[in-house]
Amino acid sequence: MMSHNKKVSIAFYWHMHQPVYQLSPEGDYLMPWVRLHAVKDYLDMVTMLDNFENIKLNFNIVPVLLDAFIDYGEKGLHDLHSRLTVTPVEEMNSDDKEFILNNFFDSNYQTMIFPYDEYNRLFQKRQQMTEADITSFTNQEYSDLMALFNLAWFDPVYKNEYIELKKLFKKGKNYTLEDRRKIIEIQRDIIRRIIPAYRKYVEDGKIEITTSPYYHPILPILLDIKSVKISNTEGLPANLKMPLDAKMQTISALDRIEKLIGKRPRGIWPSEHCVSPKELDLFKELGVEWTISDDGILAESINFEFVRDFKSYLEEPYHLLKTYEYKNGLKMVFRDSLVSNLIGFEYPNYDSKLAANDLYDRIKVMQSKLLTSPDESHLLTIAMDGENCWENYPQDGITFLKTLYQLIDEDDSLETVLISDYIEQDRAIKPLNKIVSGSWINRNFKLWIDEPMKNLAWNYLKQVRDDFSDYVKKNPYNPNIELARRELFICEGSDWFWWYGAPNDSGKDNIFDYIFREHLKNIYIYLGLETPDYLDIPLLSAITKPSRYPKGEISPVMDGLDRQNDDSWLNAGCIGIPDGPVIKENKFFDRICFGYDKDNLYLRFYISEFMQSNPELLKNTYQMYVYTRNSNKKHSLSPIRLINKTENILPVSKEKFHNELQLTISDCKLRLLRLIKSIPNNLWALQNPKEILAVYDKVIDLRIPFTCLDIESGESLEFIFVIGTGGASDLFIPNEMLLNLKRD
Repeated sequence: MMSHNKKVSIAFYWHMHQPVYQLSPEGDYLMPWVRLHAVKDYLDMVTMLDNFENIKLNFNIVPVLLDAFIDYGEKGLHDLHSRLTVTPVEEMNSDDKEFILNNFFDSNYQTMIFPYDEYNRLFQKRQQMTEADITSFTNQEYSDLMALFNLAWFDPVYKNEYIELKKLFKKGKNYTLEDRRKIIEIQRDIIRRIIPAYRKYVEDGKIEITTSPYYHPILPILLDIKSVKISNTEGLPANLKMPLDAKMQTISALDRIEKLIGKRPRGIWPSEHCVSPKELDLFKELGVEWTISDDGILAESINFEFVRDFKSYLEEPYHLLKTYEYKNGLKMVFRDSLVSNLIGFEYPNYDSKLAANDLYDRIKVMQSKLLTSPDESHLLTIAMDGENCWENYPQDGITFLKTLYQLIDEDDSLETVLISDYIEQDRAIKPLNKIVSGSWINRNFKLWIDEPMKNLAWNYLKQVRDDFSDYVKKNPYNPNIELARRELFICEGSDWFWWYGAPNDSGKDNIFDYIFREHLKNIYIYLGLETPDYLDIPLLSAITKPSRYPKGEISPVMDGLDRQNDDSWLNAGCIGIPDGPVIKENKFFDRICFGYDKDNLYLRFYISEFMQSNPELLKNTYQMYVYTRNSNKKHSLSPIRLINKTENILPVSKEKFHNELQLTISDCKLRLLRLIKSIPNNLWALQNPKEILAVYDKVIDLRIPFTCLDIESGESLEFIFVIGTGGASDLFIPNEMLLNLKRD
């Protein structure tokens, strides 16, 4: 312990949010994530404080999540998964059983399936099948699968709190209908405890609760789309005219939290940490005292880039560890995004105690760099999703969090704080003269707008909102207006736009698309209007351009170099591989270009800039697969050999192919290039034609004769790229459909 260090205050700030998974207020939830995270995260993240006298935590709760707790706990509503769980297997039809086989393995394999012998056996059995064969499973196996799926999602702490639950875990298999109903009832009991627990810990001064606009919309877009930097305006409305919606969603959120928790929030967590000047003015107008964003937004706003050394330590942490006052008087804190990424993506891969000690050491290194600070007060804000990463940890993250909290609790030069209390007492708040608009991802809004499919979703929303506004002006007294407005506000939520288009893929994009359009339709139904035909068309099929196709034949130089003046790839098609909200270390390739001449298919794989600037990462092993087929010949096709890491199965992963080309890069060299051909009975046989040319230096260049792929003149080649590790698929490129080239 270094007592001469300046004291550092730490604000742990856990964000809890799920979108609306219902089609109507009293209907079943189409996805189970509120219920499953409720028995895994929402309660024990708070009750964990009972182990520590001095630890204080901050939670952000989106109001729609509290509404869902009430639906499950008090109203007894179901989701599709829970309704099946309490249904006798004998009464299930073939669709029900297929749904179970395709959806009840949605669990982290390492931490939630593998530890349970029967669940793992059923998983392995299901993995042997490309399509779900419902006749291969007995009624008892269906019963066990439903029971074990639900049991696996319980946080381990509840085994000691519920004797019946401990017995159910011990049973292991041969679960009865009564067992399954008991599991769901225990889940409901846990859900009923959540809101009272939050109230109690707020009253005890152990936690602070803030909120986000009611249905989690991106406020800067609603407030003024013209102020959002957009490079692709294709299909985008010129103006949304939704500032009133932004204001109403924020007020109703503050009101709802005050009613259910007993205290009006003093702070607001803007959805996805998206901020803009107009948003900060709105918050101030509504009496909000403070808000939060990302260190990237702070860097842009104060013109100070946060430089990190080779261990990712901040060279100068001072500016990040301060609170700020915007020119309108609203206070702001900014989170350290690297810490969030470590907790979310890196630490689950390590021993939990070692990971907690690593984070503690990082905090201490940061603290040691404050010796020359002119101030006595410094706030490190660790703000992130508080629910989605823990299933990747052993023991659902309990060991990691308890170790981390204990290390901080025992260090008298560190303290944890409630953000409002800290801001109130901080005498060294720095002025913030401007705020740059942006989000926590890449300092822009591209994850929710500025892409053809996302833009089309905004267009749908704008058209429906215009119809709603026109109706309200003419019929202000229709009692259903507020029900219709609720549907409109639901559709303004960020999640729909997040999953639409590139780069994110939920594996269930078609369901999100369906729910989004159904809520838009509900607005017309409540108002007694005819539903527009375009709302019946899935957005996924309305946008049909997955990539930029080749403009003509190419004759590239095959040397593995990326020369500035080389225009031989100008006519090639190109697909960018998105960053998405993941750590860049996972991304080996930036983009893939593809083209052809009369005899050959050409592929070029560009190594990501991040990899090139971190040569030590290039020593790892990376794999890329290219699956191809002759679209004119549909015989002797075989399925993709890679296994899916989860049960989120994309339709393209079910396609069958004639050829698999596998590249393995290891220790900066192209170690393996194999061509494997399909043979009858869904099998594959190894080929290794010497005609394929592969060169790797700065980029990977491939030349594959069409004859190796059995493509004659006039025939079409369909193909897809799959990034995989250890025989499992990570990413399909593109993820909606196959690419197509015709050999002239």
